[in-house]
Amino acid sequence: MITKINRWPARLDLMQSGSGLILALFMWAHMFFVSSILISHDAMYWVAKMFEGQPLFGKSYPWLVSIVALVIFSLIFIHAGLALRKFPSKEQEFSAFKAHLQRFKHADTYLWYIQMLTGFLLFFLVTIHLYQLMFHPADIGPYASSDRVWSGRMWPLYLILLFVVEIHAGIGLYRLAMKWGWFVGKDIKKGRKRLQRLKWALTLFFLTLGLVTLLAYIKIGYQHADNVGQRYLPADKTLSESTKKLPE
Repeated sequence: MITKINRWPARLDLMQSGSGLILALFMWAHMFFVSSILISHDAMYWVAKMFEGQPLFGKSYPWLVSIVALVIFSLIFIHAGLALRKFPSKEQEFSAFKAHLQRFKHADTYLWYIQMLTGFLLFFLVTIHLYQLMFHPADIGPYASSDRVWSGRMWPLYLILLFVVEIHAGIGLYRLAMKWGWFVGKDIKKGRKRLQRLKWALTLFFLTLGLVTLLAYIKIGYQHADNVGQRYLPADKTLSESTKKLPE
């Protein structure tokens, strides 16, 4: 008698890997987008308007930002649900995992544990951020974002979120590469060490970029604290608005 193989665990595992890869790459892209403030106010303004569809439609549609935020939240929800399948759900299971962790002291097992903890934190912290994007999509820009960070006292949340996201994403991509054999090579031990070095290098890079970017928003928000609510306009836009107000 031939036993039918249940392929759903493998399919769900593939979905978890795929959703995790998409989210990790998006988080890194998002970091580059928000760090455009380091180039100039105009650069960050252009990025904000790009997500609102202005370069494509000739007019800004903030609700497009809400759609992107909703899609990302849906992916996070799916990814979290799939990941929960592998978490120790009972006290006996957790005790067995803890004993295994202490006995073998395997580095990758420790990384999985850290990934599990950061995953829990990430789900709740990122929900707050995505709520802001979904329901207040127009409040993005050099001044609007900086006001939220400083005057809105959101910088502690973003600081914690930065470390949680980058650590979780870095470990996740490393474990994906090891699991599917990406960039490992023929020598698994050497491949593992190479990927570990790459993981920490990328994590350090994005943490540094994130911290410098957050400090830039804090500085702008502090300097703009007396004009909270005022929106940034590039020089050409400001001139255009001023010209419209001139009497004929």
